[in-house]
This record gives sequence, structure tokens and C-alpha cells, in this order.
Amino acid sequence: MKLQTQIPLKKAESQIDYSSRLVVLGSCFSDNIGDKLDYHKFQTLQNPFGVLFHPLAIQNLISRAIQQEQYTEEEVFFLNERWQCYDAHSDLSSVTKEGLLANLNSGLIETKLGVTKASHIFITLGTAWAYQLKESGKEVANCHKVPQMAFAKQLLSIEKIVQGLEGMVQQIRSVNIKANIIFTVSPVRHLKDGFIENQRSKAHLITAIHQILEKVSAVYFPSYELMMDELRDYRFYGDDLVHPNDMAIEYLWDKFKTVWIDQEALPVMEKVAAVQRGLKHRPFNPVSEKHREFLKALDLKIAYLQKKYPYMKF
Repeated sequence: MKLQTQIPLKKAESQIDYSSRLVVLGSCFSDNIGDKLDYHKFQTLQNPFGVLFHPLAIQNLISRAIQQEQYTEEEVFFLNERWQCYDAHSDLSSVTKEGLLANLNSGLIETKLGVTKASHIFITLGTAWAYQLKESGKEVANCHKVPQMAFAKQLLSIEKIVQGLEGMVQQIRSVNIKANIIFTVSPVRHLKDGFIENQRSKAHLITAIHQILEKVSAVYFPSYELMMDELRDYRFYGDDLVHPNDMAIEYLWDKFKTVWIDQEALPVMEKVAAVQRGLKHRPFNPVSEKHREFLKALDLKIAYLQKKYPYMKF
């Protein structure tokens, strides 16, 4: 008896191993995948401007990073006792103007370096709904709890998304002709926009991406489709019934590994995971001989990995 439809997947032509340099940008689902890559100690740059939900916000980051268009004090503002910037997530906010500008401009440097050296760039689009600042007409990445009357909400057209994605790819190719560019659509449901509005948004993103794939060298990973078709059950969502829960994230990660992780990297991943589990271990008796032996064995495992992969930090 068949109880689940399966999306056909095939292994990527250029898979990831421990020599790969990865950049992960976009919505909160990109953090889910980025966290898994980081846990297994791949060389990963993950959302240096924090979570970015819509394609124009990601394009803006890539463009400013590659052109090294640094932020100035005219582009930041003070609200709720912190300095904020409309181009970045509140994770980068600071209690001082200078602190925020330092965070933003170091993020631009990190992004340019990461994109320039990347073997793989994963871009996850979350929504086609964007908020436009009425005062300037600019689409913001984050509203930072500024009163809603300051913004005009709009559904980005397929044409505008295509233009944004084309600009994104052109900027990347201007500094890195060889990077594998992988687009995906987040399975997170943006129900605050409305049920129908969420579906319209995802449809715009998927349509725009597949128009781009006909024009440029890039590929698509079906995160959204895997969630909608293979995990068609609320038991795979968190308590908010919006975000994939840990079981779903693990399932999607397994699918991602099947497509993108080189078979030869899997034994190394298990060694790294064993160290990570060991580091989280809390002994019943910290001064026991058995625990000292455990720590010695753990140190040997870390030394082995760091000798072979000096960039790994535990």
C-alpha cells in the first residue's frame, strides 16, 4: 500500500564536500539548513544580515556587498531603544549608532568575501509580499515594528521578482563565475498575509524562479514541494501550525543530503556529529576516572578532525 506521494530527486552534478565553501541566504528556512551545515562543520556563511524574506532584500544585500556600498548614519534610525536599519534583520541592531554601522559594514565585507569564494550559494525565498516605505518608495527587508502607516504593502509581480533574481545572478557572476547557485522556496507558511495571499505569494516566487532557470545557470531544490506533498500532515508543523517542526526539518535535511552532499563526506559528518554529541554530554560525576577518559577520547577525536580540516572549530 502506497501512503505517500514521492517527489523524484536526483543527485546534483556538483555536490558538497568538506572542501566546499557555502553561502546560505534568505528566509528562516535557510537558517534551518544553514544550522545543519554549521553543526556538521562545513565552511558556511549563513545570513550575515539576518533572515531576509523577500527576493529584493536579498538582491540588495548581494548588490551592496559586491559593490562595497557601505552604510552611513543617514541610513539608520533609533527606535525602541536600539539603532535599526531597514535593510537588515533586528539581529544586527545595536544600542549605539556606531555599533549598528559596524555590524552592517562588516556584514557587507563578509558577504562579498563569501560570495567571491563560494562553491555553492543557496538562496531561499520566503515571500513575494513586501513593505514599501512610503517616504522613499523603497522596499524594506524588515519593518522593525515601525507603525504600519509608514508602509505600503504590495505583492511583488512575477516580472519584478524575475528582474531581482536576474540582478542577483549577474552580481554573483561578476565576481564568481563558477559558483553553483541553488534557489529554493521556503515551506514556511506566511499566514499573517492570509491563506489565499500566501498561496499567491508562493506561486509568484516559484514561477519567477523557473523563468530564471531558463535564462541562467542555476538549479532548484524543491523544499516547498517536499513539505506540501510528502509531509501533507499537521503533525509535521510546530505549535503555530506555520513552521516545519524538528521532525520535518530533519526529513527535509535528509532529502537535501541525498541531492547535495557527496557520499564521501558522510563518514566525516558522522565523526563531527559524534564530537558535537560528546560536547553536549553532561556527566553524572565530573571528577570520575570514567569521565576523564571520556574527555581524553573526545579531545583525540577533535584533534583528528582539526588536523585534517584545520578550519573546524569546536
